[in-house]
Amino acid sequence: MRYVAIGDSFTEGVGDDVGNDQVRGWADLVAAGLAAAGQDVWYSNLAIRGHLIQRIVDEQLEPALALDPAPDLMTFNGGGNDMLRTGFDVNRVMALAEQVVTRCEEAGTRMLLVSGGDPTAGLPRGASIRARGDEFLDATRVMLARHPEVTMVDNWSDQELRAPGYWSADRLHLNALGHARIAARILTELGVETELPRADGADIAKRGVLTEAKYLGAYVLPWIGRRLTRTSSGDGRQPKFGDWVRVDGSAEQARAAGMPDQ
Repeated sequence: MRYVAIGDSFTEGVGDDVGNDQVRGWADLVAAGLAAAGQDVWYSNLAIRGHLIQRIVDEQLEPALALDPAPDLMTFNGGGNDMLRTGFDVNRVMALAEQVVTRCEEAGTRMLLVSGGDPTAGLPRGASIRARGDEFLDATRVMLARHPEVTMVDNWSDQELRAPGYWSADRLHLNALGHARIAARILTELGVETELPRADGADIAKRGVLTEAKYLGAYVLPWIGRRLTRTSSGDGRQPKFGDWVRVDGSAEQARAAGMPDQ
């Protein structure tokens, strides 16, 4: 199997930090889980944090399909960063998402559409963002009705995933446990039954006034600053796996993917 992932920070793996400014994330875990299940897996991940859906389509889609040999499977997630901006246009976003679906159909590449989890319980303006996310999900289902061969893994509707124990300190990106839960849902969809991790017993810090002030200073204000200066957290970054890499299916990778040793 040749599996390529395209998208933004969600697919890149931001929040699942492994040191030295490196991240892992659900897509890496999916590749490891497929290999641990006995498949011969080659993997590429072109996702870059901060990318709006237009940049994903313009800069990642065709390079992904042009990989040699061609990919058998593509996972795609996009539009989450658009949803956080003023002027969000769900019809425009869906037209771009359908462009990805159509190109994969033309190329003969299996498409798996992956929605992000819902972080809005911990975010400023969370209720309005959740309303946008619900609208986005409804529009995605309408679009996919025109493409019945395309599968979606709907993580937005996963109520368990909304709990604080799955989210990193910025409250916008999943932590290691959250990424593992996403990976388990995708692996099960791909025919590799994987137990869903749960945050039972996770130690969740209380959020008082001082905590919220620190949070705003550490994460919200820098985000606003990037919007004002029209910069992105992904500026200057390269894909972590821009070409095919072999996934060895080792016992260590199996455990990382949440699977029992073979």
